[in-house]
Amino acid sequence: MTINGSCFCGAIKYKVDGELRDARSCHCSMCRKAFSSPASAYAVVEPESFEWLSGENLLTSYESKHGAGLQFCSICGSTLCGTVDGKVHGVTLGCVDGDPGISIGMHIFVGSKASWEVIPEGAPQYEEWPPSGESNGA
Repeated sequence: MTINGSCFCGAIKYKVDGELRDARSCHCSMCRKAFSSPASAYAVVEPESFEWLSGENLLTSYESKHGAGLQFCSICGSTLCGTVDGKVHGVTLGCVDGDPGISIGMHIFVGSKASWEVIPEGAPQYEEWPPSGESNGA
C-alpha cells in the first residue's frame, strides 16, 4: 500500500510505502499549540517506509530538548510529520491525501485537554500515555 501526503499549498509531497499504524489524537497543551487545534491526529510510520517526493528543501523543523520534533512547510505552515532524533516517526492525518486506511484508535493526554473541548466517543481515552504495550493496532 502506498500512502501519499502533501501540505496545504502543495509545495511539499511525500509517500509512505506501507501502512500507517497506531493512529491517535493527542490533547496535550503542546500539541494544541503546535497544531493550533484541540488536538493532533497522527499515525506512526516505519522511518524506512517514508520518502519525501518534492519540496524537502522547503521544510522547517522544530525539535524539543527531548529529541521529539515536527517538520512543517515554510510556505503554508502545514505540519506534515513528527520526528524522533531527526527521523520521521509519524505523519499528521490531516495532510494525508485520500483515505489513509486507518482511524483514531486512542485519545492520549486527555487529562490536560482544553476545558472547551468535547472528545468524541468511540476510542479509548488515557489521562497521559496508554499503559505500556497497548496500541490500537489499526
